Amino acid sequence: MRPEPGQVLHFSEDPTITRFVPHVAATAQQPEAYVWAVDHERAPDYWFPRQCPRALAWVRPGVTTDTDRDRIIGAGCGDRVHAIEYAWWDAMRTTRLYAYRLPADPFRPIGDPLPHAHVACEPVEPLGPPEPVGDLIACHAAAGIQLRLLDDLWSFWDQVVTSTIAFSGIRLRNAAPRPTRSQGLPRLSGPASPRPG
Repeated sequence: MRPEPGQVLHFSEDPTITRFVPHVAATAQQPEAYVWAVDHERAPDYWFPRQCPRALAWVRPGVTTDTDRDRIIGAGCGDRVHAIEYAWWDAMRTTRLYAYRLPADPFRPIGDPLPHAHVACEPVEPLGPPEPVGDLIACHAAAGIQLRLLDDLWSFWDQVVTSTIAFSGIRLRNAAPRPTRSQGLPRLSGPASPRPG
């Protein structure tokens, strides 16, 4: 499930939205009210139940070292991995997710140093009815993205954020607590930072 040229996508578990109005999300890091959407590259970040914590990592051409690629992604395992907790597996299998196709014109990229989303400051109406995303696990398989199940996201996350891999952490506040508190707080952004909201 990806946007076509001239489109961005908004993913939701609510199939009844007829108009998107800018708002400040409860978890937003920006004070401005926005309508949020994603482009072709970042659409896979949202092939999940909305509240599912996930650690996303992918190869940055010309930046990621072979050592980090093999260590984080895995030798011969493609360019991208998405990690979730075992506790979210049933939700991954059963959540009904919908994609709204929105016109790209009102949107601009947001994120520093690399854009991680697109935002609009005005209300936006979908180009058509929401489309069921379907099997979220099958979406990952069709895109060649590893879906990794872990007991603890934090050990993986700590390795990712200190590597040359691009990464994004979404809903990490919902993850199980760290095994120990001595490791400190996680970084929630990097070369490709998470979308608040």
